[in-house]
Amino acid sequence: MSKAREAKAAKIRQLMETEGDAVGTSTRGFNQGRYDSVQTLDDYEGLKAEAREIKEDAIERLPELLGRLRETIEENGGTMYIADDAADANRYIREVCEDEEAERVVKSKSMTSEEIEVNDELEAADVDVVETDLGEWVLQVADETPSHIVAPAIHKSREAIADLFNETFEPAEPLETAEELTMFAREQLGELIEGADVGMTGANFITADTGTMALVTSEGNARKTAVVPDTHVAVAGVEKVVPTVEDLQPFIELIGKSGTGQDITSYISLLTPPVESPTVDFDDPDTPITETETDRDFHLVLIDNGRLDMRDDEQLRETLYCIRCSACSNVCANFQHVGGHAFGGETYSGGIGTGWEAGVEGLDSAAEFNDLCTGCSRCTTACPVNIDIPWINTVVRDRVNRGDVSEVDWLVEGLTPDEEPGGVSLQKRFFGNFETAAKVGSLFAPVSNWAAQSSVSRDLMERFLGIDARRELPSFQRETLKDWFDARDSRVQDATRTAVLYPDVYTNHVQVERGKAAVRALEALGVDVVVPDVRSSGRAPLSQGMIATAEDHAHDVYAGLAEYIDEGRDIVVIEPSDLAMFDSEYEKFLPEKSFQRLSENSYEVMEYIFGLLENGAPADALQTVDGAEVAYHSHCQQRTLGLEGHTEAVLSDLGYDVATSDVECCGMAGSFGYKSEYYELSMDVGSELREQFQTDETRDRTVVASGTSCLEQLDSLLRRPSRHPVELVAPRR
Repeated sequence: MSKAREAKAAKIRQLMETEGDAVGTSTRGFNQGRYDSVQTLDDYEGLKAEAREIKEDAIERLPELLGRLRETIEENGGTMYIADDAADANRYIREVCEDEEAERVVKSKSMTSEEIEVNDELEAADVDVVETDLGEWVLQVADETPSHIVAPAIHKSREAIADLFNETFEPAEPLETAEELTMFAREQLGELIEGADVGMTGANFITADTGTMALVTSEGNARKTAVVPDTHVAVAGVEKVVPTVEDLQPFIELIGKSGTGQDITSYISLLTPPVESPTVDFDDPDTPITETETDRDFHLVLIDNGRLDMRDDEQLRETLYCIRCSACSNVCANFQHVGGHAFGGETYSGGIGTGWEAGVEGLDSAAEFNDLCTGCSRCTTACPVNIDIPWINTVVRDRVNRGDVSEVDWLVEGLTPDEEPGGVSLQKRFFGNFETAAKVGSLFAPVSNWAAQSSVSRDLMERFLGIDARRELPSFQRETLKDWFDARDSRVQDATRTAVLYPDVYTNHVQVERGKAAVRALEALGVDVVVPDVRSSGRAPLSQGMIATAEDHAHDVYAGLAEYIDEGRDIVVIEPSDLAMFDSEYEKFLPEKSFQRLSENSYEVMEYIFGLLENGAPADALQTVDGAEVAYHSHCQQRTLGLEGHTEAVLSDLGYDVATSDVECCGMAGSFGYKSEYYELSMDVGSELREQFQTDETRDRTVVASGTSCLEQLDSLLRRPSRHPVELVAPRR
């Protein structure tokens, strides 16, 4: 293993050991809360679509809205400043504090203020800066950075916080319980807020029509921070502006549910500063508050810092729709196990963090954690504004690939079977061109399998390709599915339907038996089947950020399948990730009409069998059982497409007793689980599935999974083999 890979693996290992349990407990709780909370909405998808539409409109009209907001803020008596970058913002905020002769600034939680590192700027100017959000204050005391965009101290357990407070503050009685810790923090922070000269907040949303700020918090500190000092500075990115107060409604409905699973966040504060409430003089408790002054200063500091360039970037623009809810972090299996200190950059973490870091910090920061996004697509359905987060991560990966160039790139480009520049790493290039490796493997099997498994080969693969020696390699079959199919005659007379069985790389070269089973099952149900000679879907290169190569695959695949669609044949796909390509990513690669034709005529194999049975095909033509027990795990992209229920229904109808895992990720994620820097994380994520399939109820069941990666991971996790569901239902030879 290279030093760089070993260093990354060591960091991940250390974070799994020290922070993984705390992060996992909270994020899984938030994620389950989201599932439960959104069920209370009458039209969840409609609300998400409305929020998306508002953000699209706001970003499109952003220059206009910024002009309108400036007028509104000034009419209200405040000042608005648009900062070009972090240094510009910090200079302005420092000057405000100097004008106020401020000795102390109190802050509520703001990721944008973390982004510009305003604390360091003010402290360098001898201003005492105090975080008043409990989590942020814990991190300030500990001198640590946030690990989550909503719950910054999510990586610290109650015990760790108690130890920190007891060691730092030496209270008369040691603090232990959550209530004791919270009350201690409340007392400490209350005194600090009372003596503050300037209050600094963020803003979840700002309305251009009235200048109203929406602050969505779980604590009351933001309100105190905004109104106790007589000078209020609000710091936010320019993307936080929305047209009207009425536009806040869908976001208020969604942000708490999406982020922490709360039906509504504890505090929803709508402020139109400068507020008219009297200032509080804590040194003069005898004077009624109604008789004190109401003279207040308000400064809205909006940050560009790369955002306007992101607005003009067709691929990164979607990032600006983000409402910082953290749903993409909470739903992500890798994030659940390592948190934002691994799955994050200078400021932002989680799935959407790559887009933010690329836009405001640069590709180098995004590259540090971009590969932790496996493109599983779970975050796309979790996002309350329907951002295609996996695509943003893929675009950034592609740009990182293209950023590393050398004088011999022309030679590499001429020798590799892809459309990529020479800067792509050898590891990514190998996995991105796995179809070529599979063809060579089958051509020389079984010698190729023996050679690959030798200790010398495994050492070389780990050293140069980063393929972990602990991971079992696929065994290539000499006779491919296409070879087998071409050597036989059709078994269907008077076909009721006609279909193409798409031969994905693994089905064609490795797991050939599941392909044969699919042919037998379809033919038994009266379907005339053909297996075409067609290229791989492009999922492999896309996962490595090799977008040009994936697009090239997409055009070749469509060209190879179009004639069959013209004949009226359905496209049946065994591998869910390939179906997801046809149904989602190909929209970015193909003309609209071509994409629609392929998407509308493509089906997952068990979905297709379900449809045949529902429409009168004889179930007894398949293999039926009487209560045989199976433990089933569905593929992540199969769930995103809403197709896992078809497999369960077919198996149940054929007599199987199905126990379905509620673990959402097996941890393999295609090439991810092969890579030496991520192998241990992959297995750690998979441990949840292993435990679920080793209970008293599931221990003796046949293990069934729909995805290639899931099957490989389950074979590594368990001592009993796993099977694709189509192998269970296909009639015996």
